[in-house]
Amino acid sequence: MNRIPFSEDEMKVIGTHPVATQGRMPVPPRYNTPVTSRENVRLAWKREGAFWIPQSSDFATMGPRVIIDNVARAFCFDCGPQLTDEEKGGKDMFGIEWVYVPVVGGSMVKPGAPTLEDANDWPEAIKFPDVSTFAWDECGKVNAKLNETTRSFSVTILNGLYERLISFMDFEGAAMSLIDEDQQDAVHSLFDHLADMYIEIMEHFIEQFPNLDGLVFHDDWGSQRAPFFSLDTCMEMIVPYLKKVADFCHSKGLWFQHHCCGKNEMLVPAMIEAGVDMWAPQRMNDVDMLRDKYGDKLMFAVYGPELPRDSSPEDVEAAAKALVDKYAPGFDEKPVFFSNMFPVPGFTEAVYKYGRKALCG
Repeated sequence: MNRIPFSEDEMKVIGTHPVATQGRMPVPPRYNTPVTSRENVRLAWKREGAFWIPQSSDFATMGPRVIIDNVARAFCFDCGPQLTDEEKGGKDMFGIEWVYVPVVGGSMVKPGAPTLEDANDWPEAIKFPDVSTFAWDECGKVNAKLNETTRSFSVTILNGLYERLISFMDFEGAAMSLIDEDQQDAVHSLFDHLADMYIEIMEHFIEQFPNLDGLVFHDDWGSQRAPFFSLDTCMEMIVPYLKKVADFCHSKGLWFQHHCCGKNEMLVPAMIEAGVDMWAPQRMNDVDMLRDKYGDKLMFAVYGPELPRDSSPEDVEAAAKALVDKYAPGFDEKPVFFSNMFPVPGFTEAVYKYGRKALCG
């Protein structure tokens, strides 16, 4: 695709994007861009010559209440009514009880009574949900307007493989089961069944939302200082099943983003082996090192400066230009996306403008 040079006409607002957050996130304006955000994200992901450096505003995701985990974990964002605090928490789709903690705005598993003490007992202790009985048609109707978005549209799935294991066994039990030879076969079997369930869930989402571009898959692997497990353990115990889900997404033309909190630099080879397309590492990771080393295989999120809300237009412009100047070189081979969920006024537009000029002239 020929890349069109930047024109000031592109900064004309031609509408707004539908969102799934009912006022909890800014409603981004839609600009007169030469291609849609969806097309541009795909070009960047495929390394086929993006028109600009993607930003958070180029993505749209939902975590609908049809997956009751989203309600239990107080992380539900769709086009239905906002959840009250009284509605948050409760049982997830495996019957695990979550307790909403208002001060942190999220939920945690009710402590003290893990469902599973030994992974070998999972076939008797764990009852998988019948995903086919979920209210998929209702979910499609409630969120139908999201099919109209021109942003790169994804669904978010919480409680990935290791997170799900923690919910069953508590943290200590889950960590031990990955390295206990007497439990490892059972964990393999459990993860394989979980991967099949996530694939079935995605099949329903794809049926309801033909506009879908990707999956954001939550599975935190580390703390602020280090991963929870070694690279070898991750390769052996988690990668085959993460890859199973990622391969399914790729077979449907979708990108696969791993949402993975923690200082997980040493586990990036496992993400690549699993077929992860994008990762937004937290700031404690050396993102520039990761991009230099792995950017031709994995698209990383990078972060701009934390500007004061009252920054002058000149300071905003200078910060945006400096960010683009840093990451535009080599972008086609090692693309990134800018993570700026709550940017100061004018920053998103300035990054777009300088990115367009840097990539297309």
